[in-house]
Amino acid sequence: MKSPASFKRAAAWALPYWTRGEAGRETPHDLFRVLYYGWLVAFTLKVLGSAWDVSWHFKWLRDDLAPPHLLNSAGTALVVALVIIHGYTGYGADKAALRLIQWGTGIFLVAVPLDLINHRVNGLDITSWSPSHIMLYAGTFFMIAGVIRGWFVGAPPGRERTVVLGAFFAFFLENVHFPEQHQEYGILSLGAWDNSVVYAEKILLQFAADQMGRPVDRTMVTGFTLPVPDYLYPVYAVVAGLSVLVAARLLIGRFGSATLVAGAYVGFRTLVWPLLTYTGFPPSALPFFLVAGGLLVDLAFLVRIPAVRAVLGTVVVTAGAYGALIVQNAVMGPVYGALKGQEGLMGSPPLVTASAGWAGLGLLVAWLAIEWFARGHGRTVRVPAPPPATTVTAPATP
Repeated sequence: MKSPASFKRAAAWALPYWTRGEAGRETPHDLFRVLYYGWLVAFTLKVLGSAWDVSWHFKWLRDDLAPPHLLNSAGTALVVALVIIHGYTGYGADKAALRLIQWGTGIFLVAVPLDLINHRVNGLDITSWSPSHIMLYAGTFFMIAGVIRGWFVGAPPGRERTVVLGAFFAFFLENVHFPEQHQEYGILSLGAWDNSVVYAEKILLQFAADQMGRPVDRTMVTGFTLPVPDYLYPVYAVVAGLSVLVAARLLIGRFGSATLVAGAYVGFRTLVWPLLTYTGFPPSALPFFLVAGGLLVDLAFLVRIPAVRAVLGTVVVTAGAYGALIVQNAVMGPVYGALKGQEGLMGSPPLVTASAGWAGLGLLVAWLAIEWFARGHGRTVRVPAPPPATTVTAPATP
């Protein structure tokens, strides 16, 4: 624990920066790093909370003060503090980045009470795809997009810039993919039901059954675990998830960027899987296919002409993602079954292969839009040179 003297030194360093300024204000390098490492901490808290949240809701009846919500709220509190600092001082973000961060945080904060009201009025919300939940994801989407822009524009060239940019894209991918976890948890919970194993507490199942007006049977459990059409999972994953990897590869600008971003997210999910599963929480299928998709995105960028790259990349990446889902189901189903002592478990949510055409069309539109945006605004922007190895003096307090 830090001593009072340490807090005094930190306050003496920080307080002189607390002056009113316009967005895009020239920011000392040490202050810039503190702000964006603060964003890394905030997003880490939110990701830890969200990783626990879906598993929690597949086991327990909803509780506003559930531990995952409190952990997520700690991250949100830090987000609000950082938004206030950027907005008041003008340090660390240009106008475009600041507007994205402010609008995203505003949408998120509006969505929180709306979600609470939704639960009070409608009871248990049995899908992560509800309007109030989508508002939460949308707010976080714009928030992280603003942070990515702020870091991309302001960080000096070097390894740190690349690594942190990759970390922000991994958080971005986590947020975009988050609603898909409903199907990833749902498919194994439904398989467990078929093996006469019940993960959810009785009060949760009865609550869901009462809402559906059915007894607690397989039809009800299917409606609880897989409440959306089967085609949604692969189409959304290809269009939304892989578009994030395209943007990551384009902005980071190095071969392997998309693969590493996807690997970081899937690696995190893999690490927390036993922590949740063997502490009594339901297991989930893991999106290993995203790593294959990331690798194919990286290979597509070997094509230098943007329009050709988008067209060829879409075909290869879409086919590869659907193929990887087929392989994942065949390989991981028995693995999950062996780990849980059950039979016949699927390794991924249901796959409607006929939806590949729609998924590819959506990815093509998104990929072309990303290429157009990068070309119109310039993928490479002027960034400040690395700071000299001298102590930066804070501005005097007016």
